[in-house]
Amino acid sequence: MSRVLIVGAGLTGSLCACLLRRELQVKVHIEVWDKARGSGGRMSTTRPPESPHSHSADLGAQYITATPAYAQSHHSFYSELLSSGVLQPLLGQVEGLRHRDGSSDYVTPLGMSSVVKHFLSESGADVFFERHVTGLHRRGASWEVETKAGVSEMFDAVVLTMPVPQILQLQGDVGQLLSVQQRQQLDGVVYSSRFAVALFFSPDVVFNFSWSARYVSNNRCICYIAADGRKRNADATGLGPSLVVHTSAPFGLENLERDKDDVQPIILQELQQLIPDLPQPISIKCQKWRFSQVLTSVPDCPGHMTVLDRPLLVCGGDAFSHSNFDGCVESALSVLSVLKASVRQEVEDVTRC
Repeated sequence: MSRVLIVGAGLTGSLCACLLRRELQVKVHIEVWDKARGSGGRMSTTRPPESPHSHSADLGAQYITATPAYAQSHHSFYSELLSSGVLQPLLGQVEGLRHRDGSSDYVTPLGMSSVVKHFLSESGADVFFERHVTGLHRRGASWEVETKAGVSEMFDAVVLTMPVPQILQLQGDVGQLLSVQQRQQLDGVVYSSRFAVALFFSPDVVFNFSWSARYVSNNRCICYIAADGRKRNADATGLGPSLVVHTSAPFGLENLERDKDDVQPIILQELQQLIPDLPQPISIKCQKWRFSQVLTSVPDCPGHMTVLDRPLLVCGGDAFSHSNFDGCVESALSVLSVLKASVRQEVEDVTRC
């Protein structure tokens, strides 16, 4: 049985694990490692530590937009998520949303991380959190993968789905194996950065505005606000109301090296000017997204980058396609084709021996 490690429990990583399991069944042992305390990556759903069962909010991606072309080419993925109740059509009013003709928007009643959790559950993979990969070393026909905590394990194939700057920081043999062209391509990947704030309110609070979400123009700090329960069609779930605020990319870049606790009061002050009669929250959570959306991806890329064929080391994620749900699907499908070929070759080699 071939041992495959997928680094990153975000959308691309969870999809890779799910698709690989469906293709190869019991021929492969799959592990997923993530340095965070839970799954989701940039599709994260957070809860306040004081009342984790009474509130939730999406701090990363807010909804999924399917163009007519992707709705057709990725129909099986949308159909699966809709039929299982993970996705629902976005019904609420979103002020300032500019739509392409024929595009459809979808939300997640249980939060954006439920998409990732669905595919992880389907994968049957062994998932480990708080495993921060710091180095990869080639050991003959295998990879030795090291973590910040000192854990070290061997794998036949490794898939890296974390942001590109984190790939380039890995110790060991990765840097030596990258070609000059690959290094240049990875160095050219550019991400936007931003802050997100979730405000959690008492269950009896009712917002006095009609919109579910709103794109804000002409504000130096805030570009987006969402009444999270309304946006997710989840007002009737019994969870307390919450408000999500995203800052603009220029504001995020300007304050990137500042501590989030220092930036949070600035965001809240701007929010107070936009919604003067907003009730006092009972809890607030601020998130700094150093790697928010991919602005410049690897050019002319098929959705993955193979660093080494044997033992396989392949990179995937939206940096190798484009930064949305369908970009991650494209990358996962691309990585899958490489993984299938590698694992089948491993099985053939073992059979011959």
